[in-house]
Amino acid sequence: MRNKLLSAARRFGAGIDVSPREVRLVIVSRKGRSNLPVRVEWLGAAPLNPGAMSGAHLVDRAAVAAALSSLCARWPRRRALRAMPCAMAIPGGATAIATFEMPPVTQAPDSHGRDSQAIDEMEPILLEQAERLCGLERDALSIDWWAADCAAVPGAASAGDVSRVTLAAAPRGHLEARVEAAAAAGIALAAIDGEPLAALRALAYAAEHSLRRADRYAAIWAGSDGVYGWRVAEGAVQASIRFPIGEHADLDAALGSLASGAGLDRAVIGGDVNVLERLGLAMADIGERLGCATEPFDCAPFCFDGGRFAPRADANQGARFAVAFGLALRGVFE
Repeated sequence: MRNKLLSAARRFGAGIDVSPREVRLVIVSRKGRSNLPVRVEWLGAAPLNPGAMSGAHLVDRAAVAAALSSLCARWPRRRALRAMPCAMAIPGGATAIATFEMPPVTQAPDSHGRDSQAIDEMEPILLEQAERLCGLERDALSIDWWAADCAAVPGAASAGDVSRVTLAAAPRGHLEARVEAAAAAGIALAAIDGEPLAALRALAYAAEHSLRRADRYAAIWAGSDGVYGWRVAEGAVQASIRFPIGEHADLDAALGSLASGAGLDRAVIGGDVNVLERLGLAMADIGERLGCATEPFDCAPFCFDGGRFAPRADANQGARFAVAFGLALRGVFE
């Protein structure tokens, strides 16, 4: 009875990251609405056959489903996956993002802090902007949005407080493919996010819940389609970069623009370090460009070592688990 009560007091979430070479799964939990850091209950990776992915397209959904099924089978409490929110991501290159001014809404949030009427009023405006952004009809799109002055971490503003929003839109086909692949593995997805946003959520959470808490830091993530970076201060994104797509001639210039004399406390780096090495930069080089100390994202500090799960080799290679961790965070905070 006591164990059941303790279990019921925790919220669980799972994040699934499908990369060109492997599928990663991270499961986290959070005790009620406490301010304690989340706990990594389990994580793992399964190899993916070459050619199973092409850019954002899941070419071989059966291979993705098989890899995900093998991961689920390795978790001792695998049946619990059906009851917890699970999220998957799509590459940043498949998502169009823009920030714009939102006309004032007339409805205020209700007594639960939700603002469904305000969101209903905003929806036509958001859909119209998404059509312009992607050049596709709204029926072919899926969209998400958040307050433009908030970092992509738990605690964003409610719709009734929004004056500027950042809108993300992606072709619906990419989302449907991931829903179907997860369903074939016995998982019903609760959300699909953009990889860069999930990575930012993970990096920001690690920076703000570590022993060396930083108020002003850089979050750097290397994905299959390039390097993304954000300068964060007091919980809000102040500047962002993307390379090779973007206005900068090289990564050095992009990182210099991100630092911009801001006096960063440190930088947290996640993703595929091979991408950085191919661009000729090591972690120390990034720190030199940004003018601050650097450290890799790591799941190990959040791993539970009380008997069920202890940090293993996978956990100690945590930089590549940033997206899956950020997706799992979404499940326990929303």
